[in-house]
Amino acid sequence: MKTVTKEQKEHLLESLEKRFKANEVRHATISWKDVLIRLEKATEKAIYALFTMEESEGEPDVIGIDLKTKAFIFCDCAAESPKGRRSLCYDQEALESRKQNKPADNVVEVARGMGVEILDEEAYRQLQRVGKFDTKTSSWLRTPAEVRDLGGALFGDYRFGRVFVYHNGAESYYAARGFRGLIHI
Repeated sequence: MKTVTKEQKEHLLESLEKRFKANEVRHATISWKDVLIRLEKATEKAIYALFTMEESEGEPDVIGIDLKTKAFIFCDCAAESPKGRRSLCYDQEALESRKQNKPADNVVEVARGMGVEILDEEAYRQLQRVGKFDTKTSSWLRTPAEVRDLGGALFGDYRFGRVFVYHNGAESYYAARGFRGLIHI
């Protein structure tokens, strides 16, 4: 894990506050003051995860509170799948299976390196309840083992006023498909 400098952290906190206040519908019952207190106590690993979400154009924001742990849920809230995380196949196995035209990397490893979770179908639907995301792009979703064992992987988007979840070969990749991450802080 890399570290975030003091200046980078200050800039990150400013960006998060500005986004938080501009999008209150995502977290109407949560105050920025409470979020800031939690962020100031957050581990370096958590701050690094938020920093990488921001740097890859994910536009992280609070979308709720985990009822079990009371942690704030930060998720990529860019209108479209983050530009800095597109054109990736699903996982290392899929990447290794490609003989030609390999993508630069895979979603599972990039997410691991960032320190974020890939949204599963339930989390993706929860995100779509606080806004309309991926109206022109799509995002890979954490795929259940029974689907992945058959060579597939899931992705989602928002079209025609509803959320769609589809499947594709895990080795595929597209310029308009990335992934969204989340972290509990």
